[in-house]
Amino acid sequence: MATQAAPAKRQQDLQVQYSTYKNTLQQIAQKIGDVEQEAEEHKLVLDTLQPLPKDRKCFRMINGVLVERTVEDVIPALQTNAEGLKKVLDDLVKQYKTKQDELEKWKKKNNVQVVQS
Repeated sequence: MATQAAPAKRQQDLQVQYSTYKNTLQQIAQKIGDVEQEAEEHKLVLDTLQPLPKDRKCFRMINGVLVERTVEDVIPALQTNAEGLKKVLDDLVKQYKTKQDELEKWKKKNNVQVVQS
């Protein structure tokens, strides 16, 4: 009986580890989606503001407060934010690929094969 319990316990441990890897990958993918959406919104706003006169009044939300600025003031801040989002996105993609490679190595090391039901 003890000899059958050990492989069952190992199999359960492997399933838990696999689930952990998959959950981590799913969370990173969700973050990537969120950052991509935010970057796309920044791009849309920048494309809208570029052709406008520099002294035109526009409004910007800062920490939940709507403030009045000029297009000339807002464009540099939006560009800086967009560049920061791009860097964050690049880092998240690298993190995702690293975790995915880690999962593949783990699967080979433990001879794990995923069975789709």
